[in-house]
Amino acid sequence: MRSRYAATAALLLAALTACGGGSSSDTASKPKPGASKSDTVDCTDQALDQAEWMEHCSDEAGTGGDGTGWQATGLKFGESCTWPDGLKVTVVDARVFTDYDPELLESAEPGSTDFRVTLKLETGGKSAVDLDDLSVIVEGATNGGEAAFTMFEKGSQPLEGRLAPGVAATKTNDDVLETKYGRKIVVTVQRSSENFDLDFPAFEGEIAD
Repeated sequence: MRSRYAATAALLLAALTACGGGSSSDTASKPKPGASKSDTVDCTDQALDQAEWMEHCSDEAGTGGDGTGWQATGLKFGESCTWPDGLKVTVVDARVFTDYDPELLESAEPGSTDFRVTLKLETGGKSAVDLDDLSVIVEGATNGGEAAFTMFEKGSQPLEGRLAPGVAATKTNDDVLETKYGRKIVVTVQRSSENFDLDFPAFEGEIAD
C-alpha cells in the first residue's frame, strides 16, 4: 500500500479571468493604434479593474500568439496560459511513474496507471504568487474517469509555498487513473481568488511511458 490523498475535485471560489492561450510570455499591455500614453495600462497589475483589463488587455495574447482571442480550453501539453496578473502556467507533460520508494511501501496497483504531471510556472507580475491557491484535476479524455490524487516520494515537487516575481519553477502533481479509461487525459489547473470569475485552463495530452 502507498499513501494516497482523496481527489480534490471541488470547484474553487471565484477566481481570475480566462488565461491567454499560446506560448507568449509578454503579459504587459501595448498601446493600441492611435492610443495616447494615458490610455495604456499595466496588465500585470493585480489591482487592475476587470473592465479596464477587458478593454486594454484581453486581446493581447491570442490562441496561437496572433492576438485573435483568449482561450482556456483546447490547450495542448507544452502550451501556456497566462493570467492577468502575469502568472503563466504550462502543462509540460504527463509520464508513467515507476520510481517507487520501497521503504514507504509504494507500489503499482493492478488495473491502474500511476503517473506524474509536470507543470512549469512563471511569474511575470510585480507580486509574489501563492501556489497554495492552485490545484490540479485530471480526467480521462476518451471515455470518462477521474484520476485520484496521490503523492509519490521521489522527485515530488508539490504546488505549495510562494513564487517570487520574475521566478520560474517546475512543480508536479501525482495521480492514479484506472487503465480502462486509457491514457488520453485533460489536466485542468484551478486557481482561487476573490477578484474575478475564472475559466479554468484545461490542457489535453497523453500519458507517456
